Amino acid sequence: MPHAGTIEIKNLNKQYEVKGKPLKVLDNISLSIKPGEFVSIVGSSGCGKSTLLRLLIGLESGYEGQLLLDGQPIKGTSLDRGIVFQDHRLFPWLTVEKNVALGLLNAPGTQASKDKAVQEHIELVGLKGFEKAYPYQLSGGMSQRAAIARALVNRPEVLLLDEPFGALDALTRTRLQQELQRIWQAEGITAILVTHDVEEAVYLGDRVVVMQPRPGRIKRVVEVPLARPRDRVGADFIAIKDDVLSEFSH
Repeated sequence: MPHAGTIEIKNLNKQYEVKGKPLKVLDNISLSIKPGEFVSIVGSSGCGKSTLLRLLIGLESGYEGQLLLDGQPIKGTSLDRGIVFQDHRLFPWLTVEKNVALGLLNAPGTQASKDKAVQEHIELVGLKGFEKAYPYQLSGGMSQRAAIARALVNRPEVLLLDEPFGALDALTRTRLQQELQRIWQAEGITAILVTHDVEEAVYLGDRVVVMQPRPGRIKRVVEVPLARPRDRVGADFIAIKDDVLSEFSH
């Protein structure tokens, strides 16, 4: 079982330079995420939620404040953080198992142990039987399952998800939300999801972080104290969803 990471974001500020002038993207973000917690981040376009995720994965630098994983500063990308993007980013010339195995490229261990991990994670995401298939032979949902397997195969402490189901149809998205919840519970790791879908955020998250734009800052954190699996049409679920949605109406 992998170790679940603790994330600490302290007084985080980030700005870009646009036409020679500073543009503040994140303003004084502070958030603590417990080991094994699932945190959803929602907000309208331009609120900096994807920038925050890119900072956590280590794809961006040049910020003020602190980003800590298990008390240590986050510097660059690392095997302890897995990422799934909206676009699955599978290599079209590689099979499912070879795409998943890319997640172990720089990992220690024997080839036999790596092969075993690849097979276990293909099974975990429900793609058993498709090991030899190429991306063009998969549906969009199956491609995202393969991307999730690749992100998890090296047993990271934290899984970061940037609009992972945003390009999928509603039925596939609902099914994959259920699958992601099952996979997260099976792996027992910390997960951070960026989404613009409030129902998705409430369905998956232990907490929903609501961000507001220009510059991006945390407006409110909403607890989701509901048992899993969650009933999307239950009164308690709808009340929390409406509470989060109300933050965008004024």
